[in-house]
Amino acid sequence: MEPCLWLMKNGRQEKSWELEEGKALVVGRNPASEISMSDPSVSKQHCTLLREGGTVLIRDLGSRNGTLVNDSVVRERQLENGDRIAVGDTLFLFQSQEDNFELPAGDVVFDETSASQPTVLLRPQDAMYLQPAKLLGSLATSEPLARNLNALLTISRAASSERNLERLQRRILHATFEVCPAAERGAILLDPRGGEKFRSICCEPKEEVVHVSSTITRQVMGDGMAVLGSDIPHTAGLSAVESLIAAKVHSFLCVPLPSAFDRVIGCIYLVTTNHNSVFQKDDLEMVSAIACLSASALENAQRLAWLEQENERLAAELGTEHHLTGDVENMGLVGQSPSIKNVRKVLKKVAPSNATVLITGESGTGKELAARAIHQHSDRKDKPFVAINCAALAKDLLESELFGHEKGSFTGAVGQKKGKLEVADGGVLFLDEIGEMPMELQVKLLRVLAEREFERVGGTKRIYVDIRLVAATNRNLEEEIEEGRFRQDLYFRLNVVPMVMPPLRDREMDVPMLAQHFVDRYTQRGGMKPKTIALEALACLRNYDWPGNVRELENAMERAVVMGSSDVILPEDLPESLLERAPAAETADDARYHKGVRDLKRKLVSDALEEANGNVVEAAKKLGVHANNLHRLIRNLGLRNKDSGKIKAARG
Repeated sequence: MEPCLWLMKNGRQEKSWELEEGKALVVGRNPASEISMSDPSVSKQHCTLLREGGTVLIRDLGSRNGTLVNDSVVRERQLENGDRIAVGDTLFLFQSQEDNFELPAGDVVFDETSASQPTVLLRPQDAMYLQPAKLLGSLATSEPLARNLNALLTISRAASSERNLERLQRRILHATFEVCPAAERGAILLDPRGGEKFRSICCEPKEEVVHVSSTITRQVMGDGMAVLGSDIPHTAGLSAVESLIAAKVHSFLCVPLPSAFDRVIGCIYLVTTNHNSVFQKDDLEMVSAIACLSASALENAQRLAWLEQENERLAAELGTEHHLTGDVENMGLVGQSPSIKNVRKVLKKVAPSNATVLITGESGTGKELAARAIHQHSDRKDKPFVAINCAALAKDLLESELFGHEKGSFTGAVGQKKGKLEVADGGVLFLDEIGEMPMELQVKLLRVLAEREFERVGGTKRIYVDIRLVAATNRNLEEEIEEGRFRQDLYFRLNVVPMVMPPLRDREMDVPMLAQHFVDRYTQRGGMKPKTIALEALACLRNYDWPGNVRELENAMERAVVMGSSDVILPEDLPESLLERAPAAETADDARYHKGVRDLKRKLVSDALEEANGNVVEAAKKLGVHANNLHRLIRNLGLRNKDSGKIKAARG
């Protein structure tokens, strides 16, 4: 065959390029290259392959990230058959000769004894047995195994390079038949689950079906011990196995495939009907060595095949050709309350589209998290996600940050700068706190949404972008429109798909789950032992109204992880503001100490307010605290309703 270069994907040969005599094959990002790649880690002219006479030479062209052959960086090297070439994130396989190991596929049928015959148990005197663990001890003394070292090396190479399950089985069986000339038929069985017919690989072209004795395979799989049987018709125990006699088997060999996790994942089954050619002890040892070398590779290839099938199934169910990553079911949002389930339902519907989304909700409810979930589960997930907080920058800075600027457009503009809109081209632009955007910039943003074009600050060139816009605000934009602080036409452009993030006080049932989620996060980051949350602490968490929402809960749990001195988060590890609220009635008996502290605080505050005739400032002075802290105590201790008249009068 002509030397060629194969593109490898998921262990499969996808595409090939023949190497012509005297003609260089250039690989790189340059569109003019024979093999043009879009991978940014690949240089414009990365490497070249040149065939001269009977050799093929690969030469790196001064690439930025280097050219790897068999995991080694090379400047120039003569290629050999089977060499693996890595260019950026892409893998190629060089092939200069045909691999002659293709074998026809066949069916495996398990032959079972009849119902009228009692179960046959193989006796030690009927066959030869070998524990795979004892194989290494015989390597040093067995000359036949030494002579077959080359076959073992061939199996080892196949096990480390082949990822396709079917091809790997064929190569293993081909090598097995090479070292066991007595074998007429054989099969590799993986994870039989009691069925009667299994797909496997058959090495005899004339045989469409390999008859396998379930009596033999059941014992091998159960005991994890290889079995060799010779002269079956004249062996007392084996002659009672009807399936062997019916198939006219004269000698058989069955070897388990032991995985790395102390379990048997299958077996290699070989038979012969030739009276003059039977399996020997050397065959048993050799096939056992092959099984030990190839079992892990077969298990990994089997898992890879299952994952590929599962990905295809999920892709078909989702109606998309690409595979979503991340937490598809929960969209990255923790909780099982009805309100958060509704948010996930909206996210799943809107994410695959290109519709503009307006996310509203109080500060700290997770609006940016929802925006990132939309991006991660959309067709743009491989493109940039660019976030900008409209409230964090002054008008001029926000304009430059959003649209970019030309050199000399204003004082300090020493060079051209791309704005967030350009950076987000092809991806998602997230505008947080869009209700804070100045009116002048709202006009420019409206044009971007309508025309998908803009000019940099100080520039005249039109720049076209393909972006998806997701905006968020904690303001009521309809009220802002009435007050003249937000454009109605921009609101209509943004509010294509509205979504409201619920406050944490409406998600009480999610508080324990969220709290434990944050505890796990910060213990892992800090390299600490896992921690749980005490029931008394959970009562405090659930009873608090969380004005700062999820962000406040996260901060509270991070503090508890840092301040806690045991493997359990206790009430005293929580911020003081959480302890000032009474727990639920059913847990009051479990927190008497904290209840006593709250009652004492309530009495001190009430007495101070009464002495100050409801004047909060005067009461704060008497207590020696700041007035703002006293207002917080009044709210958290539930005194607002009781003393609201006094407090209101004092403020008036």
